[in-house]
Amino acid sequence: MCIRFKIPIHLAEIMSALGEPYIPAEESPLELTVRVIIVGIVLGVLMTAANAYLGLYAGMTVSASIPAAVMSMIILRTLFDDVSILENNAVQTMASAGESLAAGIIFTVPALLVIGLWEDIQFVETFIIALIGGLLGTMFTIALRRLFIVEEALPYPEGVACREVLVAGEEGGEGALAIIYALGIGAIYGFMVKGFNVTHHTVESSVDFLSTKLYAGMDLSIALLSVGYIVGIRIASFIFLGGVIGFGILVPIYGLINGWPEASNGVEAFYSVWSSQIRYVGVGAMVVGGIYTLWSMKGTIFTGLSKAFEKNDETAFEVVRTEQDLPLRKVLMVCGLLVLATFIFYAIALESVVLAFAGAAFLAIVSFFFAAVAGYIAGVVGSSNSPVSGMTIATLLFTVALVWVVGDLFLELSTGTLMYATLLIAAIVASSAAIAGDVMQDLKTGHMVGATPWKQQIAEIVGVVTGAIVIGPTLKLLHEAFRISSTACALDPLPGDPECKNALFAPQAELIGAIVEGAFGGDLNLQMVLLGAVIAVVLIRLSMPVMSVAIGIYLPLGLSVPIMLGGIISYIALRSAHLRIDGTLDREPSAEAVTAAKEVESRGVLIGAGFIAGESIMGVFVAILIVMKINLPELLGIGELGNLFSLAFFAWFVGIFIWLATRALPDGGNLLTDAIVVVRNSISKAYQSLMPKR
Repeated sequence: MCIRFKIPIHLAEIMSALGEPYIPAEESPLELTVRVIIVGIVLGVLMTAANAYLGLYAGMTVSASIPAAVMSMIILRTLFDDVSILENNAVQTMASAGESLAAGIIFTVPALLVIGLWEDIQFVETFIIALIGGLLGTMFTIALRRLFIVEEALPYPEGVACREVLVAGEEGGEGALAIIYALGIGAIYGFMVKGFNVTHHTVESSVDFLSTKLYAGMDLSIALLSVGYIVGIRIASFIFLGGVIGFGILVPIYGLINGWPEASNGVEAFYSVWSSQIRYVGVGAMVVGGIYTLWSMKGTIFTGLSKAFEKNDETAFEVVRTEQDLPLRKVLMVCGLLVLATFIFYAIALESVVLAFAGAAFLAIVSFFFAAVAGYIAGVVGSSNSPVSGMTIATLLFTVALVWVVGDLFLELSTGTLMYATLLIAAIVASSAAIAGDVMQDLKTGHMVGATPWKQQIAEIVGVVTGAIVIGPTLKLLHEAFRISSTACALDPLPGDPECKNALFAPQAELIGAIVEGAFGGDLNLQMVLLGAVIAVVLIRLSMPVMSVAIGIYLPLGLSVPIMLGGIISYIALRSAHLRIDGTLDREPSAEAVTAAKEVESRGVLIGAGFIAGESIMGVFVAILIVMKINLPELLGIGELGNLFSLAFFAWFVGIFIWLATRALPDGGNLLTDAIVVVRNSISKAYQSLMPKR
């Protein structure tokens, strides 16, 4: 699963999309300029690298459109006086394209490391996968732009949010300054913790309890704290619930029944049981959750597909500047060339023309299917809610069936070749689906601000190419510095980290690798997978977001704690706005209170995005230092603080985050007293909901 950070959208914003473009079609301001391409490529490199790191570290990525839009405005308006809103839109388009591509690649390509088919990241293969998948997804969405955005006028909530940010920047505002503050502070924290190792990365311990063990721990990451703030208390609490189920319930029960493995301390014993047993519960839950998510959206999917196959009557439109797409014939020609390139790539990589032909034909159909699905769903519920994980899992299962029939039954290829073929096909489809929803959101933003579609589409292509070039070296860098996934690390641990404590978790890649290995005769730990499937069914029956809980089970509890803390901070801040305006929390918030909460929420999202980008970029930079064998703590003689001071250091930055994120609160209150009132009110409501009604 890839949790995308959703910017909440309200009806007024969605309705604004129905008006005239911000820049009329009759005007032709600067748009796709040389300076735009340069800044877009630079930000695309940074966002791609940062999101690759964050996705492998925590299984989540941040949508780059709004941070890139803000940073674009700051950079361009600092250097030039004649910057147009369309130039800023083109920059965010390039940057977000690379970010989306990274999300698709980290799902699948590292799985080749997990199952041992690659010993290291292969630049050429990764580039080809990213380029073909990214371009296919982009080309398909270009062909569908007019249908979904103009004819159907789908809302595309994140696209509307980005439009509002661009317009606010054009007309002036404090958002740009806020995100720069947050970016700098996030970078400082990331460099201090990951570069200088001033504090522990994680504070954790275990205690013996009634013949078993209990665990408590917390990852000291303001990026994860920001994740929690952005996704909100509901999703954060379900991720935390998954962590509690995994580390707080299942691991102690397993240890009680089967005994604990030999380890130097209780924490290591916990991680040993979790990595060898309990994480497979998360695998089972994610598989069922992904399939269920697709099934629950079957109506939307079928509607999107039916619309995609409808005849597109171009004569019905006056081709004004704001409706000039890249020529459809050329787009379809490029799609055909990409499918041909895929066939050649598969034929060389798999050394089987028959399997290559079957794979390329399958990919052409499935890629269009999921591009249409992702584009339509993003338009209805937002790309944050687009079930990319479900699509990837579904693709994988269909691919397994295809490869098994063609490669195993007919060609009798080796198990390694079968697994390699499955992952190569699934990787391109996942990349295509991952980018499709985001591209359509960007095109919606462009439609509302008055961009020239073909110029924005060129910007998308430039962003895809940039991301495809960057993602391979970034993954290689991270693998050499930390190892991508504990499974890959166990196969080839780093000399300085034989126990793989610093390995990036890469939950999606681990999941994909486990499914492929299990499908072709590997050890999938079926009992635990089935237990996860049962838990997923129960969660579905309880109407809980199964994928959020599943990824909480799959990740160590320590990662869920700061996410939960961020969700709590978000909840208190939004409720404080309600309290200060209305004076009470016992009735529905007034329109004024809703507006105030929206302002607090928007500022918090910008601050959170800045903290995430700052810490993540520093994570990549530190990886560069590690690969260059530059040990800053040893070089400068800096020691590491203990657990207590590590927590204090983290708390200081949490305080800065709260201060920056809540500056939009209305005057007339104290955040501490507000928090007490909010918590007391929430406990009271929870108690009343549990009491039997008279």
